[in-house]
Amino acid sequence: MPSVVLHSTPPTAAEVLAVARGNVLVELADDAVAAMDASRRVIDELAAAPEPVYGVSTGFGALAVRSIAPELRTRLQRNIVRSHAAGLGPRVEREVVRALMFLRLKTLASGHTGVRAEVAHAMAALLNAGITPVVHEHGSLGCSGDLAPLAHCALTLLGEGQAEGRDGELHSAAELLDRHGIAPVELREKEGLALLNGTDGMLGMLLLACEDLGRLLTSADVTAALTLEALLGTEQVLAPELHAVRPHPGQAASAANMRRVLAGSGLTGHHQDSAPRVQDAYSVRCAPQVAGAGRDTLAHARAVAERELAAAVDNPVVVDGRVSSNGNFHGAPVGYVLDFLAIAVADLASMAERRTDRLLDRHRSHGLPPFLADDPGVDSGLMIAQYTQAALVSDLKRLAQPASVDSIPSSAMQEDHVSMGWSAARKLRTALTLLTRVLGIEFYAATRAIELRATAELRPAPATRAVLAAARGGGLEGPGADRFLAPELAVAEHLVADGSLVRAAESVTGPLA
Repeated sequence: MPSVVLHSTPPTAAEVLAVARGNVLVELADDAVAAMDASRRVIDELAAAPEPVYGVSTGFGALAVRSIAPELRTRLQRNIVRSHAAGLGPRVEREVVRALMFLRLKTLASGHTGVRAEVAHAMAALLNAGITPVVHEHGSLGCSGDLAPLAHCALTLLGEGQAEGRDGELHSAAELLDRHGIAPVELREKEGLALLNGTDGMLGMLLLACEDLGRLLTSADVTAALTLEALLGTEQVLAPELHAVRPHPGQAASAANMRRVLAGSGLTGHHQDSAPRVQDAYSVRCAPQVAGAGRDTLAHARAVAERELAAAVDNPVVVDGRVSSNGNFHGAPVGYVLDFLAIAVADLASMAERRTDRLLDRHRSHGLPPFLADDPGVDSGLMIAQYTQAALVSDLKRLAQPASVDSIPSSAMQEDHVSMGWSAARKLRTALTLLTRVLGIEFYAATRAIELRATAELRPAPATRAVLAAARGGGLEGPGADRFLAPELAVAEHLVADGSLVRAAESVTGPLA
């Protein structure tokens, strides 16, 4: 089975995804073990000294004023895990928990936390055994790290609480550790704190979201091209020289994608025939500008994620042989881009819904039957599919409200400003699911419209024909009398979500951006 070797230097985003989604094994490199051993010696020296050091020989947060005697420190570290494992609500997805654990392990391996190598080896063993701690939806304020989610993971290392096994069933953590020959960890100075104090949950969800949104942006370019074709629009607005005079890279990439999908179409350019129009509507003509802005937003988010991947987020940290308090655990950098992406997602969906509505409105569809119905009046066609799409877009607009502008003081005002980055990440994951459904409905409507429009003389583009073949082969039926619509909309969503839509277009165009 493939593996990711974790060094004292940061992993790549691809390696995080491989562990989170691909279940690859994790190994600790010798340089990572050496870095951990070196930082641990610093912690051991401080633990033996009479001066109090935060996280080593004191309480935590607002309770840091108390110095903790050596005989109580193991209990102190165990207690912070137990008390902080205070999440509530639905369980967080397995891929998110695996990403969170791997990213915390990455920070341990950096040699800046002072944690013993055996703790890191135990966390790697959990990942490799397919043991996934139960982490709950609510509990993180995104400052001092994702405390409650990370505490639930640390609790499993102690052999306490519940976790999911490789079989997908819930078991006691003690049972799962015993089954896989993993000894419960007994924490020493600073180790409980170091297992909890990071932005790993929100960063893991950002990395997962960047991967998913990249695919959805390409899907949106394909569905926009299909709709332009179905509306007999003009592809002239996609000419590279037009986008060169406004040199946003994302815009140029989206226009190029649409241009390649539409190459060889017999349907485009007929906007002057039955119902002459000088220009296509904004939702069609400006598709590259909106999707392109989303691409550039995504590029910024990826840059932030790369910087955060290179970080060792903990407090205090071991740097140059000393232990220093800091504020690097604050989630603002990650929270901001998570919110920024949610705005881009909502706007992309809003434009897709407007294109779908145009396909269904006989006054604006340039000759297509009302609602793409077989016998309008007897049949309603896709009328209510657009209602569903509109409801999804409305939800997306609410999800675009930034979480990071909110802050609720905690820990007796010691932690008086928090990022809410975890909340931003959770709503972005929901938003991406809704965007997938919105694009699925546009995909379904556009393919039906093209089949209604196409004739022997007006043939769709070769890439469009490949998409139509994939749609029909994937279980998406063509035009006809009304039938139970929900299952077909679910098929369309699936074809977008699993990449089938993009792969079908790429079978003709080659790789799209």
